[in-house]
Amino acid sequence: MIVGVLRVAFSIPGSTSLKDKRRLVQSLLTRLHQLRVAAAEVDAQDNMRRAELAVACVSTGVRHVHQILSRALALAQRETEMVLIDHEMEVR
Repeated sequence: MIVGVLRVAFSIPGSTSLKDKRRLVQSLLTRLHQLRVAAAEVDAQDNMRRAELAVACVSTGVRHVHQILSRALALAQRETEMVLIDHEMEVR
């Protein structure tokens, strides 16, 4: 069994409230779930200008985990209202 985790951190410069932030985060999480991964906001929940998400994937092959997490990262990079400021991928 191979487990991969992708952590992504975003700056949200246009957010004026936690409600704005949560709308943007929920939209991204919904799209990430379409990749059949587990995804959640894991830090900075009370900061309206920052979001940290984690995406997890379990598979029998390292290549497959890398493919799925790379798709998730590409999806995060295409965000227009949130700026990807950092990411980290770990596969074990």
